[in-house]
Amino acid sequence: MAKKWVIPDIHGCALTLKYLIETQIKPTKNDEIYFVGDYIDRGPDSKGVIDFIMNMQENGYNVTCLMGNHEDYCIKAWEEDTKNKSFLGLRTKTKTQKEWERYGGTQTMESFETNRPKDIPEKYINWMRNLEYYTELDDFVLVHAGLNFSIDDPFEDKKAMIWARDYKIDSKKIGNKKIIHGHVPVNHEFIHLAINSSDYKFIDLDNGVYIQQRPGYGNLFALELTEMRYITQSLMDEVDYKGV
Repeated sequence: MAKKWVIPDIHGCALTLKYLIETQIKPTKNDEIYFVGDYIDRGPDSKGVIDFIMNMQENGYNVTCLMGNHEDYCIKAWEEDTKNKSFLGLRTKTKTQKEWERYGGTQTMESFETNRPKDIPEKYINWMRNLEYYTELDDFVLVHAGLNFSIDDPFEDKKAMIWARDYKIDSKKIGNKKIIHGHVPVNHEFIHLAINSSDYKFIDLDNGVYIQQRPGYGNLFALELTEMRYITQSLMDEVDYKGV
């Protein structure tokens, strides 16, 4: 039977993702893999994360990629910097670039060997631009952050899909489906409870893979939806993993 895997916020941890996919998930091309955003920022190799996922897509794997707020930041920083004119040979950073850098954009630009958003190759920006904001499965709605249930149609608010934090779920508006998302790091115990409880209307899978000094955090989760089981992989940014 084909598997359905959901993987949340990778945040530049390319080696961790690669190890998780190649040694634990080991997907076939009949399996479905859903990434729910935030591929970049904070971790050491944002470019490597996107390259790895692009390679999976090019090799025929069934991959669905959703937009995260960090990709949205990167796109806007790139667009503004592309239009930004220098004065007397000097260039000031745009407001968006300054904000993005505070949330990990500096590490992303370093992975592209630049300190200017506009120097990120446009093929990566176009890949981000083409990300979907949500996807619906039989029993679940997958989205990076959440939905705006204060409006009649929660699927009309794209900003909420990548930025929402605290919201009250009205299940009737989404066909009584459960929301699976990332965006807000939560501890391992909470994720385990949400996965194994029918009472929860959502599952937050973000364990903050880049958070290494806090007990209960620091893993990349992958949830398999047909059996509702999960696997984890702790950060691997110093291990010379060559693949299998």
